[in-house]
Amino acid sequence: MYVITGASGNTGGVVAHTLLDSGEPVRVIGRSVKHLRRFVDRGAETVATELTDTAKLTRAFMGAKAVYAMIPPNPAEPDIIAYDDRIIASLVSALADAQVEHVVSLCSIGADKPSGTGLVLGLRHMEEALDSVSGLNTLHLRAGYFMENTLQQTAIIHTTGRTMGPIRADLKLAMIATRDVGVAAAQALSQLDFHGHQSRELLGQRDISYTEATAIIGKAIGTPSLSYTQTPDDQLRPMMTTMGMSPNFIDLLLEMSAALNSGHMKPMEPRTQQNTTPTSFENFVAKKFVPAYEEIPKAA
Repeated sequence: MYVITGASGNTGGVVAHTLLDSGEPVRVIGRSVKHLRRFVDRGAETVATELTDTAKLTRAFMGAKAVYAMIPPNPAEPDIIAYDDRIIASLVSALADAQVEHVVSLCSIGADKPSGTGLVLGLRHMEEALDSVSGLNTLHLRAGYFMENTLQQTAIIHTTGRTMGPIRADLKLAMIATRDVGVAAAQALSQLDFHGHQSRELLGQRDISYTEATAIIGKAIGTPSLSYTQTPDDQLRPMMTTMGMSPNFIDLLLEMSAALNSGHMKPMEPRTQQNTTPTSFENFVAKKFVPAYEEIPKAA
């Protein structure tokens, strides 16, 4: 039995479906029964709970061959690191009490740094805490910059006629589709070929800058002149606030962006066949970005 946390999210859902496609028994965990119903039809067991409910989480982990562990994002939280640490403590306690032997965790590039990485600091805390569990073999998947982060640009383009954000226009990012992260996690869970405490980077199909990404988006939506502007933090804060982000989340997001811009936060592995994943940004834009962009006028 494989147990998947965050099953209603981008990566967890792919992990669960990929394992189910292979005929593996799966137990999915999510906040809402409603969001887990799609897995019931495929024969999965479901557990609706907050990850901070340690007793319920422990029961869900019982009998697990391996667990996919992640911290569900919550941009509205007033203290993000404290929120992360509460979930981490619950995960650690449940994994130890259920005597789970293997866990694959969703992490990020930059988790090698002890500070100055904003939102990634909580993921470093998770790596350290999971590695402290006696008898637990851990594999931390340090993913690159999610392509899905660019989906916030759909509304910005409609409003301003351009893309914008805190990242340097020329900075080459290891952009990866969350689907590819989920598939890699499912493969790691199926193979269980890791022992002790390991980390692996996932760097996407290729490195790409926001200037290049914007050109691809512009071509796909019929606006070839679309351009990207790196925007000062003080201009971005009001926009992020309207998106429902807490002041603390915004601070950490901007710190993470600054860490990327400066090179403080970057991949530590050279690009190889093993850490390169298949989905190109062009494919992501065609299948995910364009439909999301076209939905906005319909909803207005």
